[in-house]
Amino acid sequence: MAQFDTHEVFNQSPPYVDVDLFASDPPLQQAVATNGAGDEAGALSKFGRHWGAADMFEAARAANENRPKLRTFDAKGFRRDIVEFHPAYHQFMAESISSGMTAMTWTQQGRRAAAPAEVARAARYYMIAQVENGHMCPVTMTRAAVAALAAEPALLAQVTPKIISCAYDPSVRPWTQKAGITLGMGMTEKQGGTDVRANTTRAEPAGEGYRITGHKWFMSAPMCDAFLVLAQAPGGLTCFFMPRFAPDGTANGLRFQRLKDKLGNVSNASSEVEFANAFAWRVGEEGRGVRTIIEMVQLTRLDCAISSAGMMRMALAQAVHHARHRTVFQRRLADQPLMGSVLADMALEVEGALAAMMRLCRSYDLAPTDAAEAGRARVLTPVVKYWVCKTAPALIYEAMECLGGNGYVEEGVLARLYREAPVNAIWEGSGNVVCLDLLRALSRDHEAAGAVLAQIARATADLPGGTDALRFVERTLSGAGAETHARAAVEVLALLAAAEALRASAPEIAELFARARLHERSGRCYGSADLSQSEAMRLVERNLPPV
Repeated sequence: MAQFDTHEVFNQSPPYVDVDLFASDPPLQQAVATNGAGDEAGALSKFGRHWGAADMFEAARAANENRPKLRTFDAKGFRRDIVEFHPAYHQFMAESISSGMTAMTWTQQGRRAAAPAEVARAARYYMIAQVENGHMCPVTMTRAAVAALAAEPALLAQVTPKIISCAYDPSVRPWTQKAGITLGMGMTEKQGGTDVRANTTRAEPAGEGYRITGHKWFMSAPMCDAFLVLAQAPGGLTCFFMPRFAPDGTANGLRFQRLKDKLGNVSNASSEVEFANAFAWRVGEEGRGVRTIIEMVQLTRLDCAISSAGMMRMALAQAVHHARHRTVFQRRLADQPLMGSVLADMALEVEGALAAMMRLCRSYDLAPTDAAEAGRARVLTPVVKYWVCKTAPALIYEAMECLGGNGYVEEGVLARLYREAPVNAIWEGSGNVVCLDLLRALSRDHEAAGAVLAQIARATADLPGGTDALRFVERTLSGAGAETHARAAVEVLALLAAAEALRASAPEIAELFARARLHERSGRCYGSADLSQSEAMRLVERNLPPV
């Protein structure tokens, strides 16, 4: 019988699926316990097994290969302004919302839930980010919107129960008729971008609310039930709550022009929109729109850092898993010193990002009752967001290289992660914006900032390079050229915060991290840290224990 097969498949790593994303991640377990959520371990392991299942990875592939579509008109020419999604996208939305990703932060009254709610949520969000990231945009905005709505207590009382209900309802109908809702955001315009005070969209008082006319260059998650938007009211730039349907039940004046054709984040829809006399309720006082919405932005920035750290973790796991199963030059890749150095250096970065992020979440947990922790959250949110989100793309690229050509093809996970990673550094304040935000925090809340730096100094003084690094930060941020050199100072401050956090959860890793990142300031490419072979092996096995 003729045989046309020319080869058999061997020396390929098996798919990295059907894994417990929590039990296989000792650094995550330690960070959760150190930051007060150790009692969640059983629930987190169950969560990790569910999200690490093969069918979840397959659903992520389907959601990203089948992009959302905008249906502007129906067959008769009537406006619809509906976004259609693949069923896998709705599956992820339902999974995340039902597991509390919009609800865990808040009580029924819209106040902060008791600690360790933020840490427990972050651990779950970190695992979700390892599987599918696009749907996390509306999930993040929905949970964060409660912080902005606090400026309008009557509206907050109506909206909060629908956010914390853990119900996902994708039907297109008025938000008041639904058990659960999602919220989007529209801030930037063509001419302004980050400079939202340059917005030209107008809001005129009209009856019980306002009528808004203008445009938004980016309107995130246009399928949501309502949006927080910025517009120029008579008293200045103001925040508004704009529902998809007006109070009388008619379609509101949101005219979606197109969906953005993005580099990544393709399972999620981002749109350009015009407001044609659209109805909205004011949130907060006129002229205080930026101050109102910044409460929301703080939380969305935190989620950007969590998401990027999660993507870094999955990239590392993919690289280590492949290296353990691939043989090159008669040896497993994982046993070759150069590859071991690369994987270990990447593991150090992932551990630092995870530790810094989780310690920041702990500050959010404690902020309502601890002024020092509230100050820490204000000061370090832009710092951690800057470093983690900027680190992710380079680390994911390195993981792709560990897989060679297999890492570069779309069938694998890493190509999608690589296209996804840059967006978190751009959304909610790009690098320069968050550096300027830190400088503003230092000038406006000098006492709180000084207390944060003093705390970090005490925790890192005896780590390699800790004292010199802190002196550099203080000298740079207090000097005449602070704005010019802010990026360098913010990066070093983030490394210090990571070393401090590692000191609490994994002291031996903190020593290695400080030596490689603060004292030696190793080269810009992974694999250049001065780690012994035994240290490298220990790091890799700690981050993904052999099975």
